[in-house]
Amino acid sequence: MTAGQRADRSESFGEALLGEVLDRAHELPPHLIGPLVADVVKRLGGRRPQVLLQDYGQLLLIPLPGDGLAAGEPQVIDDSEAGRCFLDAHPLEVPEDDGVRVVLPLLDGGDQVGVMAVTLDGVDDNDRRILNRFAALVADLLVTKHGYSDLFFGTRRREPMSVAAEMQWSLLPPLAMIMPRVAVAGILEPAYDVAGDSFDYALNADILQVAMIDAMGHGLDAATMATVAIGAYRHARRAGTGLPEIYDCMDRAVADQFGPEHFVTAQMLHLDTTTGRLQWVNAGHPSPMLVRDHRVTLRLTGPTTLPVGLGGPQPQTNEMKLEPGDRLLCFTDGLVEEHSAGEEEFGEDQMIDWVNQLERTGRGIRTVARALSHTLKRARAGHTTDDATLLLVEWRG
Repeated sequence: MTAGQRADRSESFGEALLGEVLDRAHELPPHLIGPLVADVVKRLGGRRPQVLLQDYGQLLLIPLPGDGLAAGEPQVIDDSEAGRCFLDAHPLEVPEDDGVRVVLPLLDGGDQVGVMAVTLDGVDDNDRRILNRFAALVADLLVTKHGYSDLFFGTRRREPMSVAAEMQWSLLPPLAMIMPRVAVAGILEPAYDVAGDSFDYALNADILQVAMIDAMGHGLDAATMATVAIGAYRHARRAGTGLPEIYDCMDRAVADQFGPEHFVTAQMLHLDTTTGRLQWVNAGHPSPMLVRDHRVTLRLTGPTTLPVGLGGPQPQTNEMKLEPGDRLLCFTDGLVEEHSAGEEEFGEDQMIDWVNQLERTGRGIRTVARALSHTLKRARAGHTTDDATLLLVEWRG
């Protein structure tokens, strides 16, 4: 193009198709996402479109209802093509008698809400490009419209959920965040009855800030205490204070609201994603584990202070330098203290064995977090009398 010439700005088919979705998105009611997907798929020459959402227990992919969307039974994540796409976060093309079934991950910031599937007569690079971009738009629509409707919540919920669990799920950030320098993935059990466990994180410029808490007790009391603790954590974090000051803010909030007989164990971490410098304070919480070269190598021990709410001394900040590829496993005591009547606790040694086995698979952090939680639950014969929560943080360097 010579000086003074204007670039060709006419619309191609793909731009016109995706541009129409963007033009309609801001006023699109949540229940019309399905018909919008169906309309775009039809114009691409496709059929049998499905949007499948992950259930809260992270076991199934459930078809989203909507005019034009194909119905069907929930698909087991660990035993289906849609589940394989979901776990690996990569598109799949499955030959069928009447064409090719294309399954695409619905990703938003590394958090995966589900998958989208469509059947075409055949697939070329133009189809792949348009479908990948359309799947990204659908994922964004599902995330942004979630706050306006109960449709997606109702689709994902497979059994009754306690009031305490409703509170905790509304408090949580996305379960996963995958960025070039750092990744985070967490999971809560029991998904439909969790109460006192919670976590929070924020990536502010180059600093990842993470908190994990476990409020004493069960039910609404624990959920309310966890809500106050996370609210105080966010308040102090957003004020730009350091780790000791964050602890003080949380400690005062819990003590003022609930009195001296109530407490929350907690740990707060700061990770510089450019250098790998990690700082943390521990308030009566189980020490995180460092996973290096696909195996647990050490515990992040160091000076601790009293749990939040008990008025402990200002915590001492611990520090270490991570290496690229290191993962931190943060967890609550419910993950290792579960036991059946007359039997020993599940214990950290068993958990470490399972971490090492899963790490050797080389799977991504989101898949490992899910697999670890479900594996540990099966090893406990599905028995969970306390919240069991874990969070993995990976520094990619």
